[in-house]
Amino acid sequence: MDPAALVARFHAAINALDFAAIEEFFAEDATYCSGGIGGLKGRAGIMAAFRCYFAEYSDQHAEDSLIEPLSATAARSIWRLTATSTITGKRLQRQGEETITFNEDGRILSVDVTDS
Repeated sequence: MDPAALVARFHAAINALDFAAIEEFFAEDATYCSGGIGGLKGRAGIMAAFRCYFAEYSDQHAEDSLIEPLSATAARSIWRLTATSTITGKRLQRQGEETITFNEDGRILSVDVTDS
C-alpha cells in the first residue's frame, strides 16, 4: 500500500465530485475531524457532510502542494482550495494540512484537517 498515492486518488475523487468513489474510500467506522465542521464518525455521517458541503460549494477546486507518507498506513498533504458559495456568492479560500490514516484494506480510518 502506498498511502501517498491513495491520498492523491482520494483528492482527485473529491475534485471530480465523484461521491461513489469518495464513499468507497472510507471505512464504515471512519472518523473525520476538521476545525470547520468538528468531528464526524462513520461513513454515512461523513458522506452526508460531504454532500451538504458540496451542495453549497460545487465549484471547489483543491490543489496539493505536498503529499508525503508518514508511515506504511498514513500520509500528510498540504493543500489550498478555492470555492464559491451558491448561497451567498462569497468566495472561499482555505489552506491547510491533512493527515489521513488507512486500514490494511486501503480504506480511510481517519482524516484530521488543520487549517493554516
